Amino acid sequence: MQVSILASGSTGNTSLIVTKKHKILMDAGLSGKKTQTLLGQVGVDLSEIDMVFLSHDHSDHSGGLGVLMRRYPQINAFANSGTWQYLLNTNKIGKLPVDQINVIEPGQSKIFDDLEVTAFATSHDAAEPQYYVFTSEGKRIAFLTDTGYVSEEVEDTIKAADAYMMEFNYDPMMLRDGPYSWSLKSRILSDVGHLSNDQAGQALADVITNRTKHIYLSHLSRHNNTEYLAKETAWEMLDQGDAEVDQDLKLIMTEPDEPTKLTEI
Repeated sequence: MQVSILASGSTGNTSLIVTKKHKILMDAGLSGKKTQTLLGQVGVDLSEIDMVFLSHDHSDHSGGLGVLMRRYPQINAFANSGTWQYLLNTNKIGKLPVDQINVIEPGQSKIFDDLEVTAFATSHDAAEPQYYVFTSEGKRIAFLTDTGYVSEEVEDTIKAADAYMMEFNYDPMMLRDGPYSWSLKSRILSDVGHLSNDQAGQALADVITNRTKHIYLSHLSRHNNTEYLAKETAWEMLDQGDAEVDQDLKLIMTEPDEPTKLTEI
């Protein structure tokens, strides 16, 4: 299984997972043109994508999905019933081809040839947010951003993965002293907001094992965080906790408009 985080941040989110039989997008929060450009930088054409898994309805995760579904009839799109209902009722991403809509609910696992996908509920101010663990040929990558906290149930689901994409959204002091309104700050800090560096680091310390080799630090706020603070906090939390930190473990920063290398997990 190969992975590239194509884009991560408030301006749009999408990632690529490649198995021997499938090429999958995790979220579709960018325009079709931008998605095509980023995919091209890692050697994949948009016409090769056959599945998209959607985490929730916010536009930075779902805004490009309608265009992709209408333009590429081979794409099967997956989300839970609450997310589909919201998107269809609001016409937020345009008319969707019904035969390309597929449902995967929180707690369900589905197998597609050499790929197994497990969905799990998260806590965010969207219709019905959920994220996924992708497994292929014995390797697992867990995606988790846009959640206000990480429950024990979520930790049990994502534990002992080979790779993680984890939200490191904000540094609490930068957020409190920053330019956002108090109402927006309160929303980010709430249980349906986003993960701080400390929260993300603690969650990772609880779930990684010595099989974990790649951690993608994702969805960093441009106003309320820095790459240095996110990375420093992650290492500190992992070092101080009971995590089995292998010397080969890599912390990889993600960017809002530049893909990470297509990496074997």
